[in-house]
Amino acid sequence: MKVKVLFFASLREQLGTASEEIDLPAGVGTVAALRGHLARRGGPWEGALAEKKNVRAAVNQDMVKPGAPIRDGDEIAFFPPVTGG
Repeated sequence: MKVKVLFFASLREQLGTASEEIDLPAGVGTVAALRGHLARRGGPWEGALAEKKNVRAAVNQDMVKPGAPIRDGDEIAFFPPVTGG
């Protein structure tokens, strides 16, 4: 299964990339599982996407909860929570 992953704002800065296409391993079928898979890369990935971090996600431009399923060809975006003034 191949997906496109986008990173926005401070996540993009921490990870040094705005997007990438990933072939997902078996068992990675939800947003939470994808986030965990990416965090296990270690280094800045672990710091930016650790489970304790407040990170929002969208699948195909729709806001989703961590348990949302992902499918082949989906676009998953991760971004920090938006703060307003």
